[in-house]
Amino acid sequence: MKRTAIAASAALLLLPLSACGGSAEAGDGRTVTITVGYQSKTINTVTAGTLLRSLGYFERDLNALHDGHTYKVDWQDYATGAPITAQMTAGKIDIGSMGDFPLLINAARGKQLGKPTHLVSVTGYNLRGGLNTIVTSPGSKLSSLTGLKGRKVSTSIGSAADGTLVRALQRAGIDPDHGIEKLNQQPAVGASALSAGSADALSQFVAWPGLLAYQGKAKALYDGAQLNLPTFHGVTARADFAQRRPTVLDAFLKAQAEATDYLEAHPVAAAEKVAKATDLPAEVVYLYNGAHGISTFDPAIKPQLVSALKQDVSVLKSEKLTGDVDVDSFVDDRYVRKALGTDYAKRLASAPPAAASEVWPKGSEQTIGFKSPAQLLGYVAAHKNGIRAAYVPDATTGTLWFADRAVWVADGKRLLPFVAPATAKAYTAAHGGARVITYAEALGRAS
Repeated sequence: MKRTAIAASAALLLLPLSACGGSAEAGDGRTVTITVGYQSKTINTVTAGTLLRSLGYFERDLNALHDGHTYKVDWQDYATGAPITAQMTAGKIDIGSMGDFPLLINAARGKQLGKPTHLVSVTGYNLRGGLNTIVTSPGSKLSSLTGLKGRKVSTSIGSAADGTLVRALQRAGIDPDHGIEKLNQQPAVGASALSAGSADALSQFVAWPGLLAYQGKAKALYDGAQLNLPTFHGVTARADFAQRRPTVLDAFLKAQAEATDYLEAHPVAAAEKVAKATDLPAEVVYLYNGAHGISTFDPAIKPQLVSALKQDVSVLKSEKLTGDVDVDSFVDDRYVRKALGTDYAKRLASAPPAAASEVWPKGSEQTIGFKSPAQLLGYVAAHKNGIRAAYVPDATTGTLWFADRAVWVADGKRLLPFVAPATAKAYTAAHGGARVITYAEALGRAS
């Protein structure tokens, strides 16, 4: 298929910026404004964006510096990482958060323009890649990636979701350049295209797949965790800003760590805060950011994530979005190590919580955990009118999904959930007697 639109998008992304302006810091000398670029609806960046902003920790810590300056924070909200990078290299944003693929473009653009940036911390991550999902319309007959050959697929070029699409297609034996017609669209535009039938599938990052599934506007076609490759979002800072205002960056990273602790200690309250700030359903926020959600939050820059970042470079090069990227010089954990002190080693060694089934009862400020999906179904069947949301982990990838949107398999007395039909089919093919059943049948068997 012709890829004119994609080539044009890549060209625009790589063009040098004119009128690159000065520092994002503004004021009269005593008053300093720190500009933070974030993505409110990319909810696995909330500890450096939406949640952090609502908690006010950064502003509080800046006010405690007592260095002769009065600080103000200008929070700038964007839909994707690309405009944040553009503003950072123009000197108009000091600190930004974005996904792994946009981070690499951020590194490449900064070096290209002589305005280097550094990865200084991590927000949310998933070690298997479950933050990105390919979905299709609810009535679609597509059941695997092989069915996408020759079809229109919407994604955001240069995003982590685009990286997932490229890798998934390659594994399915489909040329990602010529085997599909790729539509380069913002997430909201792609969601509309899917609903209108002008796109056959949508590959996007958190929280769009879960949101569309929750709304009944899409169903999962491919679970990004099938790639078994880490994906994450992180915080990038301009090198000149970090050198000029190290105490400000230190305050930001300490505030981010505190926001992370708040999210872990109060996952339901955090989901409600993020939902209020973004107009996303709290049930969708919790799917990703909950106690056993798809995303794990930790500011430590883990070696597995740096290794994955290095592997991502080849995908961006194949898309002609970057050349080589020196990941080792881009990653700079000095600041987060200093901010977290002796706690850093513990965070670096920490692992994601074990996958688990959870029910969020109506009117409750906490969820109920279950040892198995079958036990959860039994509870749901007995409290049908009292359930706000029910979550179950995919039996093979561990990716959390809504129980009523999962593909269910009966294997003897076992009831097993899967995010996508292909993984359910793979399981039934390997287990004689196992078969796919409806959600209603699963509830009936569990009651």
